[in-house]
Amino acid sequence: MKKIIVTVGASSDHFGAHAENCPGIYGAGDTPEAAKQNALEGLNLLVKYNKREDLPDILKGEYTIVYRYDTQSFLKHYNSIFTNVALERLTGINQKLLHHYSTGLKKPRPAQRKKIENALHQLGEELLAVEL
Repeated sequence: MKKIIVTVGASSDHFGAHAENCPGIYGAGDTPEAAKQNALEGLNLLVKYNKREDLPDILKGEYTIVYRYDTQSFLKHYNSIFTNVALERLTGINQKLLHHYSTGLKKPRPAQRKKIENALHQLGEELLAVEL
């Protein structure tokens, strides 16, 4: 199954979303969720108002949508849920460096981004196994 990769990023006053591998899919909103929803609406309109032969190849078969955040936008959006203290415990990356990533003072190397991503995925797997 093909994956449509939608990148979500923050600007100074809103969030934007665009498909990296499928032209014509864009969105914006006050939150990442609003930007993602707006991009999905754009995708639906693209499919609805174009002939099948005019669609990008990726939209002609089955596909899933994957959301990719830039590190700064993710940390900025989720800072009320994942404090730097909590992220330091999860990732092993010190709080000062996490702050630099979230404010854009520094950009994480690919290995650091992967470390954050892996820690969040591991937490997600642990939470999925919880029953109350």
